[in-house]
Amino acid sequence: QVQLTDSGGGLVQAGDSLRLSCVASGQSVGGFGVGWFRQTLEKEREFVAGINGPGNQVYYNDPVRGRFKISKDSARNTVFLQMNSLKPEDTAKYYCAATRGVIIPLPARYEYWGQGTQVTVSS
Repeated sequence: QVQLTDSGGGLVQAGDSLRLSCVASGQSVGGFGVGWFRQTLEKEREFVAGINGPGNQVYYNDPVRGRFKISKDSARNTVFLQMNSLKPEDTAKYYCAATRGVIIPLPARYEYWGQGTQVTVSS
């Protein structure tokens, strides 16, 4: 069984940066796509960014494009989300998730989830 551990959140000011990490253990996920989602009490879970297993194609949702960057360290089975120029609107609990298919912005398509890490951006 795949286990995902996400970390790196915190309390920052607008304009600051954070790097989130997602470490996979257990079953091999080398061919899986890994995505980041975020969720608040007011909004449903939304897709943030993703990276495919084969080919390492990357995808970003419009609100974060140009500010966030997703990357992978395959040797360490780790996916990162570098978040720059953070805005208060980015405040949410961030989750990494893995899918056996290609990256798609639908949470139901992801089989494995981390516990989530809180990102809070003050104005």
